Amino acid sequence: MPDTPQDIVRAYHARTKHRFDAYAEGPGQLDWDAQPAPFRHYPGAPALELPLTADRYERRYAQLPTPPEIPITPDLNSLGALLELSFGISAWKSWGPNRWALRCNPSSGNLHPVEAYVLSAGLPGVGDGLHHYDPEGHVLEGLAQPGPVAGEAWLAVGLSSIMWREAWKYGERAFRYCQLDVGHAIGALAYAAALLGWEVVPLAMASKTLGHSLGLDRPDDFPPSRYAFTETEEPEILLAIRAPGLGMPPSAESLAEWLNAADWQGKPSRIDPSPGYRWSAIDQVAAASRDERNANTDTIGFSPLPPLPPHPNPLGAAQIIRQRRSGQRFDPRYSLSKPAFYRMLDAVLPRPQSPWLAQQAPPRIHLLLFVLRVEGLVSGLYLLPRSPATATALPAALVPADQRFAARRQVADFDPECPAYLGLIQLAEMGLQEMQRLARSLSCHQDIASTSAFSLGMLGEFPAATADGHGYRELLREAGLVGQVLYLEAEAAGVRGTGIGCFFDDPVHQMAGLSGQHYQSVYHFTVGTPITDERIETGPPYPQRQK
Repeated sequence: MPDTPQDIVRAYHARTKHRFDAYAEGPGQLDWDAQPAPFRHYPGAPALELPLTADRYERRYAQLPTPPEIPITPDLNSLGALLELSFGISAWKSWGPNRWALRCNPSSGNLHPVEAYVLSAGLPGVGDGLHHYDPEGHVLEGLAQPGPVAGEAWLAVGLSSIMWREAWKYGERAFRYCQLDVGHAIGALAYAAALLGWEVVPLAMASKTLGHSLGLDRPDDFPPSRYAFTETEEPEILLAIRAPGLGMPPSAESLAEWLNAADWQGKPSRIDPSPGYRWSAIDQVAAASRDERNANTDTIGFSPLPPLPPHPNPLGAAQIIRQRRSGQRFDPRYSLSKPAFYRMLDAVLPRPQSPWLAQQAPPRIHLLLFVLRVEGLVSGLYLLPRSPATATALPAALVPADQRFAARRQVADFDPECPAYLGLIQLAEMGLQEMQRLARSLSCHQDIASTSAFSLGMLGEFPAATADGHGYRELLREAGLVGQVLYLEAEAAGVRGTGIGCFFDDPVHQMAGLSGQHYQSVYHFTVGTPITDERIETGPPYPQRQK
């Protein structure tokens, strides 16, 4: 009997675990001169220069949950702001002869496998049809423009991933990182939309149909060859933009028919003409986890939580989005305030608002926290279940042989500053040095996990998520979405976060007393006070556009 999609994704996850005695399969060495191209272009396609208009829509980060007083209508200017603050360049960095771009959406290794496409009709200043977003120039490249259609205007953003960009450096584990990056990208789009008073909602569309709608199945653009796997873009998700004056995009069938009538323009640039490796495990898990549905059967029921309080930081949302960075080093001399810590945890609880409206599946990610330097909170292990059912099930699953979590207790029972609805659980008090050793060793011996204020592992409900193959993608994307919330909340708190893709999977489970496969660690994250490397220079994101 052939393996089912569930079997394949579960086997892939097990195969790509890091262990104390061996890391997942990777290339072994890197030729940095042969790094895959970080930007894809479509030479020959008409280019529409987008305005850099995000500052005209600026408002406080605290105001994001509420729409602006004057509704913002989608047009060329507001679309430019949306794409600038979600997928655009936020700065250029340089050190000696080396120069590289930072973007508003984070990425594992700054490799950026995610490509963004715009599908729209009736949007003032933008031709109807399909466009590729080029973040390097902040332009739309018109790939297919079939002409105007009757009815309401609509706008959607499609995401794909070029998995070779991550596989070049990370080998077989790259599929995980690509899905985490898709989750980060979804979150970045949702936050940028919230600044404009818009919402982002996922649309059910089978992977094959989405690939056709984004032009990713065109043999003239992606011809079969020995190295075709490096150029392939994997269709990921289509997201509708809810905004004043916009309706919903047409059905998958109508969209395909509309684009079939278009004249296609432009050819995609090459990513890597001569790769040195090929990872068949990535091809297998990608095929097994593609969505075959044109209708979403999942129901997301949000818990009855009070609204997230406005953030006390007076800074603007666009400023915080642009200044987001991945911390490289943390200063262990500084601690995080307890109110800031509780606020970050509150922000990752799923509510019926951005960015959680962009999520496709029910919440299945929960946080195992290594608290190191939070003022007024003893160092130790803590647990944050993110759904009511798991608030009982997950603590019950933590049954280590030595019963070191027997004294676990609700933090709200002994700390009146902790909101009771947060459901934060203290598993065990531990000394700072012990916590540092634990956090560092489990995150591939990386100091950033131990010099921070806190780090965490994201535990996923694995059997439920992988009941079908596509659920594995959704689980990893949810982890990336949680990470995006932590990134921006850390910046708003005056500190910095960073995602950690390298961790020892099963040792995390063993430390927590988790047996079997019910909960699996899928992503780590850490937050602390950054140490700035003064040798690295920072330049503007689009110097060629400055007057």
